[in-house]
Amino acid sequence: MKEINTLPDDPQLLKQIISQLQARNNYLEEQFRLAQQKRFGASSESHPAQADLFNEAETLVEKELEQDVATIEYQRKKPTRQPLPKDLPRERVVHDIDNKQCDCCGGELHKMGEDVSEKLKFIPAQVKVIEHVRPKYSCRQCEKTQTQVRIVQAPVPASPIPKGIATASLLSQIITSKYQYGLPLYRQESLFKQYGIALGRRTMADWMIRCASLFKPLYDRLHDVLLQQPVLHGDETTVKVVKEDKQTSYMWLYCSGTDSPAPESHIRNIALFDYQNSRAGRCPVDFLQGYDGYLQVDGYAGYEQTQATLVGCWAHARRKFKEAADAQAKGKTGKADWALNQIQKLYRVETACKTASTEAHQAARAQQSAQLLTQFKTWLDKSAQTVVPKSKLGEAVHYTLRQWPKLIRYLDDGHLKIDNNRAERAIKPFVIGRKNWLFSFTTSGAESSAILYSVIETARANGLTPFDYMMHCLN
Repeated sequence: MKEINTLPDDPQLLKQIISQLQARNNYLEEQFRLAQQKRFGASSESHPAQADLFNEAETLVEKELEQDVATIEYQRKKPTRQPLPKDLPRERVVHDIDNKQCDCCGGELHKMGEDVSEKLKFIPAQVKVIEHVRPKYSCRQCEKTQTQVRIVQAPVPASPIPKGIATASLLSQIITSKYQYGLPLYRQESLFKQYGIALGRRTMADWMIRCASLFKPLYDRLHDVLLQQPVLHGDETTVKVVKEDKQTSYMWLYCSGTDSPAPESHIRNIALFDYQNSRAGRCPVDFLQGYDGYLQVDGYAGYEQTQATLVGCWAHARRKFKEAADAQAKGKTGKADWALNQIQKLYRVETACKTASTEAHQAARAQQSAQLLTQFKTWLDKSAQTVVPKSKLGEAVHYTLRQWPKLIRYLDDGHLKIDNNRAERAIKPFVIGRKNWLFSFTTSGAESSAILYSVIETARANGLTPFDYMMHCLN
């Protein structure tokens, strides 16, 4: 805005200038409060289902939409120690007394019981060399009569890395250390040095690529099964590839089912990563191969090119209003708080029906959530006419209105979720690992990472121990 040296005589022009300055000032104050929140506020986002973290007193923003809110009492449970697994090997150490005579009368003491307390002992990893010995045999008679003697020997045992020193257990350890626990190969290289083993990161990187090629048929089979599921979740995040430094690469995620085994559900728990050097809409189109079921994603327009029926994510919509609430002056409440409270009610319906059947879940949504959504839509339409579009609240309102047909689609099917947190939780291990190993050097390395991440996350989602599962497959 241009600097004003003199005030105009026209009252209307003066009011217009003052209005512009006030709008500018409000915008800058909002950005300042958001910067403070990001710098000094809590780094994690509270899940909307945690009712104890919300203020139950609704703001009187729209009196015609005012709702009574029930008070929820929260009582902290005392922490209890979980019992150690029964299948762990146990070593019994008895601490007995030496003198078993009574101090009073000198009689012999008898055992009336015992107290048992368990302590957990950690045994560091052991590394050992397996020598594969193959004796050679020949015929002494043939040695005397023939110039060429046939040598008989047992075949070389099958190995994931032929002519290499790596066993299935070693490969599984390296893979899970990097892709499950985010331990870069250069750190694993230093760990092996502690045992006097010179195992370079380049060698391990080559092993990862070769193991990924072994898992590719399993990945393709999981891909086929994934596309048969009625509901999919999708998300994407950036990944740095050194050989692709002129363009931004992405790791796409497509998953189904839940984060943990659900024996009664017919939907498979699968999580597949797909590396692409682009964020174009052709990426999900190519991966989904004409999939026409439900696809729950965020508001990215690239998914519009697929043939799937898109479902919106209320967690993303809530995040917009949370930013608007953080941008408010400290101690004040406003429209953003009302929106957060209304979204909280939608999540309460989901929490109450968490263990119900899909039919009962859908019926509860029709009876309770539909009315809440109607109220929310009325509030959004009215607020869109009064809020400043470039403000955080304006962005939240207009984003929610644009996504509204997708946001209410979860009412159509009891298998659908209210948000896309299934995908966000599945992609989180990759995001955390990326902070440690920072980048992939080549495209083949990024593609191999996608396959290995897929196997690990799918194993975890089905209640398997990734190390044991990968070792079983490699063997």
